Amino acid sequence: MRGTTSMRHGTVALLAMAFISGWATHTLADDDLNWAEKMFSERTHDFGVVAVGADVRYRLAIKNIYKETVHISNVRTTCGCTAAKPSRETLGSLETAYVEIKMNTLRFKHRKDSNVIVTFDAPLSAEVRIPITVYIRTDVVLNPGGVNFGAVAQGAKAQRKVSIAYAGRSDWKIKSVRTNNQNLAAKVVETSRQDGQVNYNLLVSLKSTAPVGKLNQQITLVTDDANNQYIPVLVRATVEADITVTPPVIAMGTMQPGDRKTTNIVIRGRKPFTIKTIESDSDRKAFTVRLSKSARKVHVLPLAFTAPTNPGPFTEVFTVTIAGRPQPVTFKAYGTIAK
Repeated sequence: MRGTTSMRHGTVALLAMAFISGWATHTLADDDLNWAEKMFSERTHDFGVVAVGADVRYRLAIKNIYKETVHISNVRTTCGCTAAKPSRETLGSLETAYVEIKMNTLRFKHRKDSNVIVTFDAPLSAEVRIPITVYIRTDVVLNPGGVNFGAVAQGAKAQRKVSIAYAGRSDWKIKSVRTNNQNLAAKVVETSRQDGQVNYNLLVSLKSTAPVGKLNQQITLVTDDANNQYIPVLVRATVEADITVTPPVIAMGTMQPGDRKTTNIVIRGRKPFTIKTIESDSDRKAFTVRLSKSARKVHVLPLAFTAPTNPGPFTEVFTVTIAGRPQPVTFKAYGTIAK
């Protein structure tokens, strides 16, 4: 497929499109004072007992369950021990944003209480307060504060080390490590013990079986403490395929018939590759794409959409065929055509 090419198409039933897009059924009422709270995955969060220096973070989900577009105007916290940032400010119907909450466990000690305050200015004004709690124990220090593998190629293995320092009982022990992910393996190795100072190395391995995507996993050190037996350790990784598409999902928003919008699709590989075709699965001829002809590691493709005259929600799935690669890759676009 070269130059500017109309997508090849099939037939998608209206009922199937409704199922895929998940049309919203809730319309926001002006007298619903708790409308914003209903979008949150939880209304409070307790990080529990953690070590000094621990990487402590949580992703709080906010899903727009309404037909109207929701806008986050501000996210703030009531304590310097806490930082919070939204993944996006504007949420179309049924879209989800995440507020990533991080605790500073180096500067602060013992029990800390904070609030994450999320302010909305559309479709109505509202403010939601999420209480946050953590207890930072001072007898255990992690360095670094967690396990971050970063970007790892699919099928590759990786290993990271965390140093654990304890000050207190001379006979203190880590008895075991609990992992709830079959793609992770972890063990502790004692390195020294003297005058109430005990040191371990935590060795965490990412297996070659890890699937493509982000891994956010908490593993647990089990100690012989009577009161605080468990020490959580956060493990993060991004397992990347040999070919990735960014963005994997395109929100086109609400458009008027005849409106035109262009979005750049970035297809990236670990080595140079050639794109043979991009095909869509519907009977719309509204999408066009301009393909590059040469082999390269990164292809930036302008995907243009001209809104058709038939109103309502739409979802479009695109299949990208790569020369020499048996399996294609896909991405999706969705939006609404106004009446």
